[in-house]
Amino acid sequence: MPCCTYILFSETLRKYYIGHTCGEVQERLQKHNTNHKGFTGRSPDCRLVWMKPYPDETAADRREREITAWKSSKRIQALIEANNSASF
Repeated sequence: MPCCTYILFSETLRKYYIGHTCGEVQERLQKHNTNHKGFTGRSPDCRLVWMKPYPDETAADRREREITAWKSSKRIQALIEANNSASF
């Protein structure tokens, strides 16, 4: 199964969350929106705003770390807008 890197956005927190998975993205999103101790557990309104498939977990993880290292909402927004026409 191909893996992917994804970006979630929480309206409540006004923050992005970057992650990767080798499972179903919608299933992973449901887990993020449950009450748990992680970052996304603070708000049940995370929505998928960007994702890109990768051939394996190593590549997906590498891209997650790259985007996370940006620490710039503006740069993340530019990435999302550049791929706005992509379907999920």
